[in-house]
Amino acid sequence: MRTFFPSESCKEPQLHSINPQSWLQVERGKLSKFSWQSPSSMESLIKFPEPPVLPFFKPVDYVEVLAQLHEELESCSLLERSNIYLLQYQVFKGLGEVKFMRRSLHSAWLKAGSIYEKLVFGAWLKYEKQGEELISDLLSSCGKCAKEFRMIDVASELPASTNLCSPGIIGGNGSCVSKTVSFLIGDEKIVCERQKIACLSAPFHAMLNGCFTESFLEDIDLSENNISASGMRAVSEFSMTGDLREVPPSLLLEILVFANKFCCETLKDACDRKLASLVSSRQDALELMECALEENSPVLAASCLQVFLHELPESLKDSQVVKLLCNANKQQRSIMVGSASFSLYSLLSEVSMNLDPRSDNTVNILEQLVDCAENARQKIVAQHQLGCVRFLRKEYDKAKLLFEAALGAGHIYSVVGLARLRYIRGDKLWAYDKLSSVISSFTPLGWMYQERSLYCEGDRKCEDLAKATELDPTLTYPYMYRAASLMRKQDSQAALAEINRVLGFKLALECLELRFCFYLALEDYQSAICDIQAILTLAPDYKMFDGRVAASQLRTLVREHVENWTTADCWLQLYDKWSSVDDIGSLSVIYQMLDSDTAKGVLYFRQSLLLLRLSCPEAAMRSLQLARQHASSDYERLVYEGWILYDTGHCAEGLRKAEESISLKRSFEAFFLKAYALADSSLDPSCSSVVVALLEEALKCPSDRLRKGQALNNLGSVYVDCGKLDAAADCYINALNILHTRAHQGLARVHFLRNDKNAAYEEMTKLIKKARNNASAYEKRSEYCDRELTKADLEMVTRLDPLRVYPYRYRAAVLMDNRQEKEAIAELSRAIAFKADLHLLHLRAAFHEHVGNVTGALRDCRAALSVDPSHQEMLELHSRVNSQEP
Repeated sequence: MRTFFPSESCKEPQLHSINPQSWLQVERGKLSKFSWQSPSSMESLIKFPEPPVLPFFKPVDYVEVLAQLHEELESCSLLERSNIYLLQYQVFKGLGEVKFMRRSLHSAWLKAGSIYEKLVFGAWLKYEKQGEELISDLLSSCGKCAKEFRMIDVASELPASTNLCSPGIIGGNGSCVSKTVSFLIGDEKIVCERQKIACLSAPFHAMLNGCFTESFLEDIDLSENNISASGMRAVSEFSMTGDLREVPPSLLLEILVFANKFCCETLKDACDRKLASLVSSRQDALELMECALEENSPVLAASCLQVFLHELPESLKDSQVVKLLCNANKQQRSIMVGSASFSLYSLLSEVSMNLDPRSDNTVNILEQLVDCAENARQKIVAQHQLGCVRFLRKEYDKAKLLFEAALGAGHIYSVVGLARLRYIRGDKLWAYDKLSSVISSFTPLGWMYQERSLYCEGDRKCEDLAKATELDPTLTYPYMYRAASLMRKQDSQAALAEINRVLGFKLALECLELRFCFYLALEDYQSAICDIQAILTLAPDYKMFDGRVAASQLRTLVREHVENWTTADCWLQLYDKWSSVDDIGSLSVIYQMLDSDTAKGVLYFRQSLLLLRLSCPEAAMRSLQLARQHASSDYERLVYEGWILYDTGHCAEGLRKAEESISLKRSFEAFFLKAYALADSSLDPSCSSVVVALLEEALKCPSDRLRKGQALNNLGSVYVDCGKLDAAADCYINALNILHTRAHQGLARVHFLRNDKNAAYEEMTKLIKKARNNASAYEKRSEYCDRELTKADLEMVTRLDPLRVYPYRYRAAVLMDNRQEKEAIAELSRAIAFKADLHLLHLRAAFHEHVGNVTGALRDCRAALSVDPSHQEMLELHSRVNSQEP
C-alpha cells in the first residue's frame, strides 16, 4: 500500500498515538525546558499505535500456495492464466515483495487471454509506474515507452459478433411485391431496397418476406419506433454499403438503439465500433458508457472503461465514474469487462484504498470485488480486504462476519481481525486464547506471536515479542515496543540501540519517526533534525504523530535549536558521513544543502545514489528526475537522462546519452556513466580495457573526492578482474587516501588473491571499525578466516541484517556437510518463512531431493519458479525432480 494503512487502536494506553501538542506549544528558544525526565512529556513523545490489521492475502504457508499456483499455470487454459498471476501477485503483496509483485502483474498482462485482461493489467502496470510518467518524454524519444502504457484499439481487438443475421432464401411471396419499400417517419418517406433491409435481421426478414401484412405493403409506418428520418436514411445506406460513413455521434446513438430493438446485429456492431472510436475523454466515456451498458455494446463499453483506467487514480476521484462502476450488476460487468471482473475490481480496490481506505467508495468497490469472486481464494482476498476496511470504519459487526468467512475458508491471518474485535469489546482472554490455539495448530509465524503479545502483559508480552522477532525479524513493532519500554525506564542508550537494530537493515519511516521522538526527549536536536530530514527525503509529504503534523513543520521548529551550517560546513559533514558509511546521515546533510543556492542538480544526483544504496528505488528515481530538472547545463542534463535510462533498463540508450554529453563537454560524470553502463552490459572480456580507459579519463576531469573515490574503487575492481593486482591495489590505496572507506573491501580482495588471507582479514576489520552500516563488511570478512571465525562473523551479519541470505545458506551447507540434514533444512526454512528468496528455495529444494523428499523438492522448485520463472538452474532441477515424482 502506498499510504499508511492505520490500525484500530487497542485499549492499552501505551499503544495510543503520539500527541505532539505539548511540544508544539513550547515557545521558541525555550525548548530546553522540555525535559525528557518529565513522565508526561515522555509519554507524549514515545507512544505509538499497535501494528495494523493488514488488508493482504497472507497464507500460513506461502511456499505451498506459490507452488500450487505454479502447478496450475502449467496446466490451465489461456483464459485462466491472468487470474492465477493475480493471486500470485496477492501472495507477493502480503510478503512485501514489490519486485515480484510487478513481475506477476507483467506476466498477467503479457499472458492475458482476452482484450479485457490486457486493458486491466496494462492500466495496473501504468498505475504502479506512476513515477515514470515524468520521464515518459525521455523514454518516448528513445522509442522505449512501455507497450502496456499505450491505449489499445479495442475495436480491432474484439472480433465482430458471430451471431450476425443471415436470413437466407426469400419467401415465396417475394415475386409479388415491389423491390422497394418506403418507410414513413412523420411527414417523410424513406425509400429502401426491400431485400437489403430484410437482410439486416430476422425480424425485418419476417416483416418484409413473411406472412405479415407489412410483407405486401409498399409503405410501412415506422413513426412510433424512435428513429428519425435522418437515422432511417443512414440505416438504408448501411443496408446497401455495409458502412455508416459520416454519421454524427447523436445519430449513431439513435441508430444503435434502433438496431438493438430490431436485432440488426451487423448494424449494431458497426454502431458499437464507430461510437467506440469517438471516445477520447473521460466526459465522452461517462456520456457513452450508460448507453453501452443499456444496449449491450461491448466494444463501446470496453473503450469507455479503458479511458477510466488510463486516468487512474484521478478517475476514482470523479463521483460519476465511481457511481457507474459501483452500481454495475453482473450482466453490465460482463458487457464492460467480459470475464475479467475480479481483476478489474482488484485494481480499483487497490487504487481506492490508497486514496482513502475508510471512504464509502472503497467499501462499494470492495463489495463489488466480493460479488465478482469466483473461487475460494478470490473470496478470501476480497472478504479479508473488505473486513479490514469495515474494521477501520468501526463497523464491527460487518467486519466480524467478513473475517469469520475468510477464516472459515482457510485464511488464518483473518484471526487478527477477529482478535482485535473481541479485545475492543473487552474480551482480552478470548483474543489471547484464540492466538494461542492458532500457534499450536500451525507452524508458528512471527505475526502470530506479535498479535498475541497485544493481549498480555509483563514477561509474557516480552517473551512473545522476542519470539516474533526471532521468527520474523522484519516486523517493526517488536523493536519499537522494546525501544519505547527502555526509554520509559530512562535507559536511552539501550532504547536507541534497539531502534537502531531495525534501522540498520530496514529504513522504516515509523522507526525513524520514533527515533526522532527519542532524540527530542533527549534534547539532542542535531540528531533529531538528521532523522526528520531523512524522513522528508524519503517521503516529502510525510505526516507524523498519527498523521496530524507535517514533518516539514516539525523540521522548521527543530531548526530553531540547531546551529546553522555554512556550505563549507555541509561539505565537511557530508565527507564525514560518507566516509563512515552513514547513509542516513549523508541523506540528511544533502537535504540541508538543498536549502541553499548550491547547484541542485548535483545534490539531487548524490541523493539518488544514496537512496539506491538504501534500497529505495522509487525515491531514487524521484531524485534523479529532480536532478534532470535542475541540471545547470545541457551536458549535465544528458548525464542524468543517461542514468534514468540505465536505471529503467535501457542501457544502450543510456550509453548514447553519455556519449552525447561527452561530445558537448568532457566531464567526470559522463565518462563514469559510460564506463559503468559498458561494464555492466557487455559480456565481451575485451571491453575491460575500454572501461579502464573511460575511468582514467573520468579521473582526469574535475570532480570532488566523493565521486573520485568511487571511480578509483570501480577502476580497482576492473583491474582485479583483469588480474592486474598491483594496479588494483594502487587504486584502492588512492581511494582510501581520500576517505573512500569502502575501498578497504577491494584491497582485502587483492590481499586474498595474493594468498595473504590474514592481511585480507585485517583490511576488512578496518572497514568494520569505520563503517556505520557494516553487515556487508562482516559478511565479506567471513570469507577470509577459519570456520569458527566465519561462523561468528555470519552470526553477526544475521543480527545486523537478517535479510542477507548468504549466512543462512552457509550455515545450512555446513550442517549438510556434517550430515545434519534436518537441521540444515530448518536453517533455510527459518529465513524462507519471512523472505521469498530464489537462492534459499533452490538450496532447500536440492536438500529435499538429496534426502529423498521429492514432494518437498518439487514444492520448493515450483515456488522458486514463481519468484523467477526463467532461472535456468531452477528449471533444470525442477525437470529432474518432476521426473522422480510417482
